[in-house]
Amino acid sequence: MQLHIGVLANVNIRRKQALGGGTGFSVLNDRLIAENLVQLLDSLDCTRELPNTVLYCLNPAHNPVLACIAGAFQDSDSAAGKIQFGAAWWFNDHKDGMEAQLTTLKNLGALGRFVGMLTDSRNVLSFSRHEYFRRVLCNLLAQWVEQGEIPNDPALLRQTIHNICYGNAHAYFNFPAQG
Repeated sequence: MQLHIGVLANVNIRRKQALGGGTGFSVLNDRLIAENLVQLLDSLDCTRELPNTVLYCLNPAHNPVLACIAGAFQDSDSAAGKIQFGAAWWFNDHKDGMEAQLTTLKNLGALGRFVGMLTDSRNVLSFSRHEYFRRVLCNLLAQWVEQGEIPNDPALLRQTIHNICYGNAHAYFNFPAQG
């Protein structure tokens, strides 16, 4: 399950009527999200119906909220990183947004289990986002190494980068083995 949280869609009625929905008139929603989201996840968890779930937020103020909520619903009986705080999305899929999301994961979540960047299948140009994400990720990890926040261990860094950019998503979404 993927939940995209925090959008207020089609806010300009006149422009929506002229151009149609989904044409660029959506904005950040500052509504409180924690209580309703926790109730949804808990109700599914209580009946053992909570699937692997990725939580994406449009409002960067919600980053720590979603990271904490994701941590509260991990399950040792299922996939590692069962509930994911998803990649920086929509208005946040730029350098500052990606760094903020990755930093939140480092501080509050499990960065090593992160399933990496998402792709907007409606736009072939969104695939270039993955290349940009890898550059931002590697640069940020290097900064954290230089600042002494994470170990200067090339093998560990290589494995972490591989897992975030490929391995975790491959395992999490149960993609078939190649070869």
